Amino acid sequence: MKTLVLTSDAGFEHRTPDGHPERVERLEAVMRACEGHEIVHAGPAPREALERVHRPDYVEAVFASAPEEGLVSLDSDTWMSPGSLHAALCASGAVTAGVDRVLDGEAEAVFAACRPPGHHAEPDRAMGFCLFNQIAVGALHALESRGLSKVAIIDIDVHHGNGTQAAAEREPRIVFGSIHQGWIYPGTGAAHETGRHGNIMNAPVEAGTAGQAWFAALQPILDRVEAEKPDLLMVSAGFDAHRADPLAGLALEDEDFARAGAALAALAKHAAHSRLVCVLEGGYDCPALESSVRAFLRALDAA
Repeated sequence: MKTLVLTSDAGFEHRTPDGHPERVERLEAVMRACEGHEIVHAGPAPREALERVHRPDYVEAVFASAPEEGLVSLDSDTWMSPGSLHAALCASGAVTAGVDRVLDGEAEAVFAACRPPGHHAEPDRAMGFCLFNQIAVGALHALESRGLSKVAIIDIDVHHGNGTQAAAEREPRIVFGSIHQGWIYPGTGAAHETGRHGNIMNAPVEAGTAGQAWFAALQPILDRVEAEKPDLLMVSAGFDAHRADPLAGLALEDEDFARAGAALAALAKHAAHSRLVCVLEGGYDCPALESSVRAFLRALDAA
């Protein structure tokens, strides 16, 4: 697949406290993995795009919380520095721009390499390092601004994408599937959580799950999305299911992310008009993050 990387240098200006796992070095590692790809720099998303997902009073509160100096906490592990608001806006801007690039035929696949991550951000709450839920912002942009009828989101981060699930609960045109380590942060994503529209699939797996068993648990989500025939496939591409990651306990290797990338690219080709937008989420061991992203992108390129 022809793959573009969408990013913003604003991501380097989002600062967190010393020792925080969501740190600038993550984006440095990811951008090393993206070398050799065409890289497009994105600007900020407008508030209108954010407010399709988040309550206007929440968006206003995040704007108002942005410090002129120092750091402020929005919850126990979600922080803002003077550059954080612009970084979060540009992360959403990268995803909406990526959606446009794919829908306009400029690429078959996009990888949005930005920080902070987004999939834990709920309609009225920042959490889990996330300010705005950029993949949900991109999905609603595709539905509302670009006129698509159905968007599928698959979340492969080791943590459940509770914020994205909240968006899908309210929007039946989003089909959402998540594979994640069960019974860790944020404590959501049980298999029985299918949503009032029946458009949600959760596949929690146990600590220690390695590649073959992980992929077997992912397969029903892939099959459901193939049957749904969405107009666009989006992926919350977290890499913290790697065995080296310090924040969880799964046992994936680089080659497992390559296999996932190949399967997702094939799914996009067969069921979603060769339209794939992948959005960086977690991954907190920088060497493992770099090697996993490189393997994932090579698989997209080869598809």
